[in-house]
Amino acid sequence: MSANDNELLHTVKFFGIISTLISSITRHMNDNQLLRYSRQIMLPQCDIEGQQKLLSAHVLIVGAGGLGSPAAMYLAAAGIGRITIYDNDEVELSNLQRQIAHNTPDVGLDKVFSTQQTLKNLNPDVEVKAVKERLTGETLEAEVLAADIVLDCSDNFSTRFAINQACVKYQTPLVSGAAIRFEGQISVFTPGKNNSPCYNCLYSSDGEELQTCSTNGVIAPITGIIGSIQALEAIKLIISAGEPLTGRLLLLDGLTMEWRTMRLKKNITCPTCGGL
Repeated sequence: MSANDNELLHTVKFFGIISTLISSITRHMNDNQLLRYSRQIMLPQCDIEGQQKLLSAHVLIVGAGGLGSPAAMYLAAAGIGRITIYDNDEVELSNLQRQIAHNTPDVGLDKVFSTQQTLKNLNPDVEVKAVKERLTGETLEAEVLAADIVLDCSDNFSTRFAINQACVKYQTPLVSGAAIRFEGQISVFTPGKNNSPCYNCLYSSDGEELQTCSTNGVIAPITGIIGSIQALEAIKLIISAGEPLTGRLLLLDGLTMEWRTMRLKKNITCPTCGGL
């Protein structure tokens, strides 16, 4: 351990002592964890208590592609204790332009297992459950019920509506992102809280099928930007920091680098969440 690391460790432990005095949390981090997460622990919005919440959290990620890759990597790096990833695809050469959890030798491998290995290399302490299948039906409901937060990183409307319906049913927070061409969007839905709308309030289930990167193209960094924001919103929800994007749709035009915010209201006649 270097002199700088020793000094940093003492500083972090000082923050930890102060935090522990006002916290009822009994789980403690070891020295390696204190160093690994030191830059987060030093933030007053996070500190020891917040980091322990991250270590105890369980996040479900649906999709291990352009959005799921950066989202999963940042969540693992931040210390999310358990990450469950579902995807039924294999890594293709055309994926590598934007799906940064996969490397050239991974072509032909299952995306979830390629991502699992990347996350374990990044942070061995994270428990990663990788399942190669499309998440549907009773399995979807069980996984949503077991998770603290769900990240929708899928690329089709049917999956998005099914995820949304399960999240509303079990009142599990949902962080939804999408990216195509030079454009991206993201929102957070917290069913049963703050009069939150749901994904079905934003999009009708009988609308047109979602446009895909395979047919319309996408510039690589757009998926990284949106996926990273999904990870940030999930962390904010877990540690109760700042204001989540609940009731807001954030839109990015990468060509002009302009962000727009649309205010979303709950649709009282929504077939999914209108009864909440």
